[in-house]
Amino acid sequence: MSEKHDRELGMDRDIDRRDFLNGVAVGAAALSSGLAHAAAAPSQSAPQDQPGYYPPTLHGLRGSHPGAFETAHSLRDGTFWDHAEKPEDQPGAYDLVVVGGGISGLSAAHFFRAAKPNARILILENHDDFGGHAKRNEYHLNGHLELMNGGTMLIDSPHPYSKVASGLIQHLGIDPVVLSKRCNRREIYKGLAPSTFFDKQTFGEDRLVVGRERVDEEGGTIPWTEFLAKAPLDARTRADILRVQEGTTDAMPGLTSAQKKDKLSRITYLAYLRDYLKCGQKALAFYQTITHDEWGTGIDAEPALDCWGFGLPGFKGLKLEKGSIARMGYTAAGYEDEGSPTFHFPDGNATIARLLVRDLIPEVIPGRTAEDIVTARADYSKLDRAGAPIQIRLSSTVVGARNIGAPSRSRGVEIAYARFGRVYRVHAVNCVLACWNMMIPYLCPELPETQKAALHQLVKIPLVYTSVAIRNWRAFHKLGIAGASSPCCYWTGTRLNWPVDVGGYISVRSPDDPIVLFMIRTPVSPGLPERDQHRMGRQELLETPFSTYEREIRDQLNRMLAGTGFDAAQDIMAITVNRWPHGYAYEFNPLFDDFSIPPERRANVVGRQRFGRIAIANSDSGAAAYTDSAIDQAHRAVSELLAS
Repeated sequence: MSEKHDRELGMDRDIDRRDFLNGVAVGAAALSSGLAHAAAAPSQSAPQDQPGYYPPTLHGLRGSHPGAFETAHSLRDGTFWDHAEKPEDQPGAYDLVVVGGGISGLSAAHFFRAAKPNARILILENHDDFGGHAKRNEYHLNGHLELMNGGTMLIDSPHPYSKVASGLIQHLGIDPVVLSKRCNRREIYKGLAPSTFFDKQTFGEDRLVVGRERVDEEGGTIPWTEFLAKAPLDARTRADILRVQEGTTDAMPGLTSAQKKDKLSRITYLAYLRDYLKCGQKALAFYQTITHDEWGTGIDAEPALDCWGFGLPGFKGLKLEKGSIARMGYTAAGYEDEGSPTFHFPDGNATIARLLVRDLIPEVIPGRTAEDIVTARADYSKLDRAGAPIQIRLSSTVVGARNIGAPSRSRGVEIAYARFGRVYRVHAVNCVLACWNMMIPYLCPELPETQKAALHQLVKIPLVYTSVAIRNWRAFHKLGIAGASSPCCYWTGTRLNWPVDVGGYISVRSPDDPIVLFMIRTPVSPGLPERDQHRMGRQELLETPFSTYEREIRDQLNRMLAGTGFDAAQDIMAITVNRWPHGYAYEFNPLFDDFSIPPERRANVVGRQRFGRIAIANSDSGAAAYTDSAIDQAHRAVSELLAS
């Protein structure tokens, strides 16, 4: 794009993306006090120990922010120890060191302390905030607190929470059913419809079409024929989409329900729409990204059976029976059982992480309930107090974990970590690696080769969750929309902030007031095997500068909201790009994984085997991208250590 167009978009405007120093986003207070240059040995003053340190209010490039991953990459590339100093031994020893301060790592600390109340525990986290993927984006707009999830979105799972996971959620004071009834404020957006933005590059012109078939607040419906009549589509494409949405012809005649399910588990949703429902290219483009938000891939890499189980269109005519398919132990998500209760806190599952931190170190966050914590401010200076029984040390990238002695007779674990240019070593009786499992072979090179190979197979799914603060949402109200899907755009979905009131947190009511938008991007490379798509997407995210994300946000919002008076140059107040090159945990896919392998030989199970006094957690080891998996795997890992 030209410099003139950039100016028209407002790329030169002074918005709240905070300042960047050496690639790291820091607030003005941090700059003035020199925190970015602080010598940060554990015994000295680290940034997290300073007054005013509060990462949730940092904007710009967040998620896996600059400074959080470079050390790990140098360890992966085999260059870290070429230049690193000899580790400095820290005094004392811990009963447990947890690598990773996400929900799984925090849960591991909870379960270990429950078994050993007097245990001394250290949690090491490579990011500048705790929570892992459960990140909190916090805004103060015209004096009003606005929150958005920067990662893990909500309490949700295709299966009921286990006794362990539900027990921890209850212990933290969370009742999703009660909270949903008490706190959801859907009436705020009453009368606002979903919509679809068709882009000119794919469909010939930019056009926002309001309304899709749905049951609205008044109980009426907006038929697909009416929606398609407004869309910039040719007659063939309209007929294709209508056939997918409402068709009742059996596309697999002569097969039983079980045989149809078996076939659907072996073909992509793309192949089903193309080869069985006879959709043309424009219709396929319309559906291509419908699976992005749930699985991080397009319809070219997702089994048709999963899409049926998730309730996606095109399967009415098949008349499939409910129930799982007895094929190599494979079941499509979403139809085997009723799933878990769901609830979205204003900052997503960052509230769960904050509740866990308060449970472990009560003085960090005031309050007593799952509702009062939403507006409470954390005191980061109390996370890592010298001599405290539980310490959470941020900006600390673990670079080695080694059993002391042979694993079968291990006397404990040595853990080395890098922090602000220095390397430290701590000792512990036990260690839980609750980090990204694919990094573990580099942390523990002594692992058996079969275990390292298994861990390398757990390629995480990249994604970008972006929060955009705007001066008002009159444009959305004028159009009568709560959000828009954008099938072929850079950002495939945009929506107004979740309408939920929790404790002292009150959602925005008036269209004249500022609000935060949620925008999502899932980088994919259609046509490649799923793992290769994730690898390519990760590389894309690491190579994309903040300016590209910002330009695409401004351009797409201007085009989507054209004619409403919205002007990105004037109306965007702040942008937070939560970049996750390693996002969702990998879930096995029958299109690319061998489901004839017994469960005990699958990569996540082989990879998570205890190695001496080192146990492995994280949702990766459960091969399920849900918070309950992170909790369950933490409990398993701790149980293995306690039992040994």
